[in-house]
Amino acid sequence: MLIKRKSIEQVESSRPASKPASKPAKAAPAARKIKYAPVTLSEQDGVRYLHFGTEWVQGAMRIRKPDWPELEYAQQMMAWMLWVEQPRRIAQLGLGTAALTKFCYKHFPQADVTAIELNPSVIAICESMFKLPDNDERLHVLEMDALDYVHDKSVHNTLDALQVDLYDATARGPVLDTPEFYQACNACLADGGVMTVNLFGDHPSYAKNIKAMKFAFDQVVCLPQVHDGNVVAIAFKQSRPMDLEALKARAAQIVADTKLPAKSWVKGIEQALQK
Repeated sequence: MLIKRKSIEQVESSRPASKPASKPAKAAPAARKIKYAPVTLSEQDGVRYLHFGTEWVQGAMRIRKPDWPELEYAQQMMAWMLWVEQPRRIAQLGLGTAALTKFCYKHFPQADVTAIELNPSVIAICESMFKLPDNDERLHVLEMDALDYVHDKSVHNTLDALQVDLYDATARGPVLDTPEFYQACNACLADGGVMTVNLFGDHPSYAKNIKAMKFAFDQVVCLPQVHDGNVVAIAFKQSRPMDLEALKARAAQIVADTKLPAKSWVKGIEQALQK
């Protein structure tokens, strides 16, 4: 999503990201030296936006509603709720403004919520400017590579929901997009687990990612495009029958419980099935 930036603030912080008491073991660090894009902010009409030194929006937060996923695609990333009602473990790859992490932490008090972010400045800015809570016994924001996380065998077969939103400053496509990566994502899911992925429908990376996901997962469904090209793909560890009446009933419950626009997700799934 592109916006005209009203004001830009480059934020630098030496405050280390908080760590949980226990976490999956990190793999050995890669030999390559990672160069991060600058973390910048803008605000417009009561919404604070995160950028990586460009006008591409990496996430957003309505200042008066810090736990609400402001962007429509971020709301769609919660579409796994149509099938998973009581998640025990939820993970997010790519922290952004922590919109999904905060929402899951608030609305699923029984769940362990983990967010993986490689850039320490993103974690610091989420803590200072996007109301990210401190780590505790069920919230774990980890500074590590998402590829290391999905290959960690202690994570395999544990997640009920996995949300993947991995973009760099150029926003040309997910930075991890191979069949092997998506196979590792599949391995992280428990039986009945669901993954959602943010893609760009108008970019060549879209077809590559869909092909890789269909190689790794039994079933993949895409919601209609929103914003300036965002498409959320839903991937299932095991194929599921698409009972539209049951999904509509579940969507109505989600709307009542959370105010998320879940009925529109079911309409999007119905459109996808008709193609």
